[in-house]
Amino acid sequence: MTLARAGTNLALSDRLHWTDEFDWHPVEQASSYSTTGALLIDVATRQAGRPITLQGTDTQAWMPRTTMLQLAAWAALPGAVLTLTVRGVARDVVFDHAQGGFTAEPIWRLLDGEVDATLLYRPTLKFLEV
Repeated sequence: MTLARAGTNLALSDRLHWTDEFDWHPVEQASSYSTTGALLIDVATRQAGRPITLQGTDTQAWMPRTTMLQLAAWAALPGAVLTLTVRGVARDVVFDHAQGGFTAEPIWRLLDGEVDATLLYRPTLKFLEV
């Protein structure tokens, strides 16, 4: 699993769980009734907007602070399009800031002076496919 932007590739843990992989459907449908009582159904294929949530767990998908710092830097770029490769498929994505975008929680609580580049974090990445 990788995330890339402008020639920089970042390896992500292959143990991140894609929590909403099957929650999205490419078909959009709306129905209503006409003034005559007939059922009107409008159906179309969605062009973009698939949510992709990748989440670490308490015991898996821990990643080092250096990776978290790069993810935070990319998340701070408004509208930045990244290439996410999951299960061999590359997808153009943006951080879904409306849903939290990127968060990371340290596995261990350390004193400030003990935090270094090797400290492990449990990340949550929320993207929208564009």
